[in-house]
Amino acid sequence: MIEVDALVAGCRRLAALGLSPGGSGNVSVRVGEQVFVTPTGSALSRVTDADLAVLSLTGEPLSSARPSKEFPLHLAAYRVRPDARAIVHLHSVHAVAVACLDEPLPTLTPYQATRLGPLPLVPYAPPGSAALAEGVAVALADHHAALLANHGSVVAAADVDLAADLAEELESAARLALLLRGFPYRELPSSISAGPATS
Repeated sequence: MIEVDALVAGCRRLAALGLSPGGSGNVSVRVGEQVFVTPTGSALSRVTDADLAVLSLTGEPLSSARPSKEFPLHLAAYRVRPDARAIVHLHSVHAVAVACLDEPLPTLTPYQATRLGPLPLVPYAPPGSAALAEGVAVALADHHAALLANHGSVVAAADVDLAADLAEELESAARLALLLRGFPYRELPSSISAGPATS
């Protein structure tokens, strides 16, 4: 299946970029009424198509593989973003760092503004919890990317390649913001808006 092959390739790409330390991070694709999601206890660098868990859009298991415990946030994102076909959730170092700061990520570059747009901060809730899934649903209803407080990032997009692109760009924006901490900088106006990540 093309979408499943793309999911596995996307996982390998994100791992090769160093964006999924250890066994962290999870990726999913929606194919019709089914969601294929990376399994619990496996690093993105090792995922194969045979490892993927399959769920219904309401969370019923459709395979014997156990999904990542973060699957509720994926299903919540699909619920509020029916146009999305892929979700990438990462614990990449710089995104986690800015998600620990008590201030919003500044908009510093036009590419960040037009590709990512404003990045809401989802209040902290334990990984895998219903509270975290609900926070993601609220954030992604009006945005295609968000930071999770003290946790990481989540991106919804039209396919895995675009979701991975945006996750990589978010990590780059976070790294740039951290490099500029302590220096005066110019922030771009909020009037620059992001285009749809699902087109």
